[in-house]
Amino acid sequence: MKVILVDRVLHLGNVGEVVNVSNGYFRNFLAPRKLAVYADQKNKQQLDMQKKRLGKKVDEHKAIAVALKQQIDGLRLEFIKKVGANGKLFGTVTSVDLARELEGKGMLVERRLIVIPNPIKSVGTFDVKVKLFQDVEAKFQVHVAMDPAQAEELKAKSKAAKKSKKEEATETASGLPAQPERELTDDEKLSIEANKILRS
Repeated sequence: MKVILVDRVLHLGNVGEVVNVSNGYFRNFLAPRKLAVYADQKNKQQLDMQKKRLGKKVDEHKAIAVALKQQIDGLRLEFIKKVGANGKLFGTVTSVDLARELEGKGMLVERRLIVIPNPIKSVGTFDVKVKLFQDVEAKFQVHVAMDPAQAEELKAKSKAAKKSKKEEATETASGLPAQPERELTDDEKLSIEANKILRS
């Protein structure tokens, strides 16, 4: 059923929005708390009347959204993550992580309002949008970097692997039998990926 929200409802919508809800949710939760009123397309006149009555409230909520947009626009959130052998993150940076990070900076934003165009699964810089209100959208950046401790560990492993290869080359040049070429370990693969990331 369609209802018009009389107040902002977490995870549902902003004041003045027409949303679809179940009969039970409206009857048992929204209506008793005066958070929404019934709105049918047949009853468009009532819907328009409700919207006019809510005009002031809508304007107040929009003003709050515009103020929040000014805080968020141009913001850059930093995340330090561990990286796998394929250069991908262990896990993904999600809208929950972003909402938590924004909250830590004093900006309360519902995760459902955060729009991540593509899943954040690697290091780099990503553009993210927040739909704060109808026609009010903020944009910010998310920068994901490799954990410095992991990067140092990988550098050390990379140096050790290079040293070992030099020793093998020296042995071959001195007339000793060459060692058969071995497959790289996961740590060595990860080290190569880390070096590529650190150089970029």
